[in-house]
Amino acid sequence: MNLVVAVTGASGSLAAKMVVAKSPWPVTLVASRWGREVYERECGPFDRLAAQAAEVYADDDLAAPISSGSVATAGMVVAPCSCDTLAKIASGIGSTLIARAAHCHLKERRKLVLCVRESPWTLMDLDNARTVSAAGGIVMPISPPFYMITGKSPEDVSLAELMAAYVDRVFAVLGHPAGSTWENVL
Repeated sequence: MNLVVAVTGASGSLAAKMVVAKSPWPVTLVASRWGREVYERECGPFDRLAAQAAEVYADDDLAAPISSGSVATAGMVVAPCSCDTLAKIASGIGSTLIARAAHCHLKERRKLVLCVRESPWTLMDLDNARTVSAAGGIVMPISPPFYMITGKSPEDVSLAELMAAYVDRVFAVLGHPAGSTWENVL
């Protein structure tokens, strides 16, 4: 089974890059138009990311297999997840492949992790996050587990290290054990 990874137009593309690179499952990749644009601004050519995926679909390809609940997956991660995408998913609007695939994950009770990057949140964003959570999704704002740098000077910790620790937590939520946890870091 593949892990569906969706990239949307919020900043924080390093999360997508690391999820794809570290995934213990083959990746089915889909990106919105703005997801591609932001990815290229922050991480370089999108084609390099796509080359690591087992399958790549356009966000307007509603005939892609992941638009059907009958296609089993290891789960879905939207990283980064814009508040616009969060709103579409919370409202059940399936007008894009990303939103439709997310809807399928919710209705089939499969893991859906939304790595929301935007901040601060409006009341509407909070309500949308509550709605997705109530429907069975996991809203996991991109907030690195700072405890993973215990014993290091903050000046010596890179953004890549913090994001790698966050991505390990995403995989743990999906059922793949993290190598380091609070328990073995302290």
